[in-house]
Amino acid sequence: MNAQKCLEILREIKDCTFSTVDAFGAPCARIIDVMLVEAGALYFCTARGKSFHAQLERDGRVAITGLNSNWQTVRLTGRARRLANSREWIDRIFAANVSMNSIYPGESRYILDAYVIDSGKIEFFDLGVSPIYRESFTLGEAKVEPKGFHITGDCIGCSLCARCCPQQCIRPGEPYEIEQAHCLHCGLCFENCPAGAIVRREETK
Repeated sequence: MNAQKCLEILREIKDCTFSTVDAFGAPCARIIDVMLVEAGALYFCTARGKSFHAQLERDGRVAITGLNSNWQTVRLTGRARRLANSREWIDRIFAANVSMNSIYPGESRYILDAYVIDSGKIEFFDLGVSPIYRESFTLGEAKVEPKGFHITGDCIGCSLCARCCPQQCIRPGEPYEIEQAHCLHCGLCFENCPAGAIVRREETK
């Protein structure tokens, strides 16, 4: 798995959830088609009259999530930017997505603006395997931020964390160690550690 394959999964799913925030900070989500995927970039479009367009223009941040039939989830978070040569991109999008011609026939297609995300963070999460598998990637200049939990040197070796882990992904050691690729990030080990030795990875950067 890599970042490009994750983008291709979103393209294969096509109808994905795109989330933004409105002018008041309230969450907004809608189904949008992933129109094109090229090397390290994802393309989509929306009409200028839509609230989605206004939110993209005001802020640009967007989170895209899709789930395929194999129970694989891809989440892309990044900043969308409107393409300067939007008409050319709209023509390319319509050529690759012929059903769009019946929705926006003829010149009406140019009410749409084309956007690209070529910098962001990707999370791949596979619930179709046991144990579960997860991995993080980046596009462009973005950096992966650690998530989940980490066992510190305060570990007393009681093994309670390993025994309560739903995915059995905590291994003995000094200290015990979480196999991050198989961790659900559920926090059960964190809540049950008697020594307080388990901390959020976001807090130990």
